[in-house]
Amino acid sequence: MSIGFRILSRVRLVDRALVERYRAVPVATVSDSMARMSASGSGLRPMYAGGTMAGPALTVKARPGDNLMVHKALDMAEPGDIVVVDAAGDLTNALIGELMVAHASQRGIGGIVIHGAVRDSAALRQGSFPIFAAGITHRGPYKDGPGEINVPIAIEGMVIEPGDLVVGDADGLVCVPFDDAAAVLVAAEHKFQAEQKQMEKIATGTNDRSWVDDTLRRLGCEIAP
Repeated sequence: MSIGFRILSRVRLVDRALVERYRAVPVATVSDSMARMSASGSGLRPMYAGGTMAGPALTVKARPGDNLMVHKALDMAEPGDIVVVDAAGDLTNALIGELMVAHASQRGIGGIVIHGAVRDSAALRQGSFPIFAAGITHRGPYKDGPGEINVPIAIEGMVIEPGDLVVGDADGLVCVPFDDAAAVLVAAEHKFQAEQKQMEKIATGTNDRSWVDDTLRRLGCEIAP
């Protein structure tokens, strides 16, 4: 086995029925349901017109500035997959652009995450195909490798295993580990329903704010009479 230049198979992936239910829950709510301890960093931002992205991860570890393995991953990905690329956050060369995104869209891929740069940004931002990236540059990539597909990767401390659930919206990205996807969904849906009820109380002026002063007193804050 050639570590650093290899293509592996996924041995598991999150259930597609769970994926569809996650689409109805904001990323912020999913994050809250994971104790706010999983995030890809604020540098990865949406590069498309908007909407929710959700699907099982097909992971790529790319050499910074080289997209050979990204091309291969787009050919391997199944409909609905999220191709997640760890390119070390390097912004020197763009790893994808309009042509590759058109290919991904035509194949029914669910989205692309690049911990690196993209180009053709104006066209990408006008489209509906979900793309997240760390930056933009006009300089194109090389295609020499090496790289790896379907290996564990990490983006700003957030570990992503092949087949994990990746969810994204205007607030950013979160990865839900395969083994936790069902439990996190239950917690996230419950929290989202509670938030909707709270919004109704805010609209009618009946939202209870006593917790603010209660917390200040518990923490020992001096409050003038």
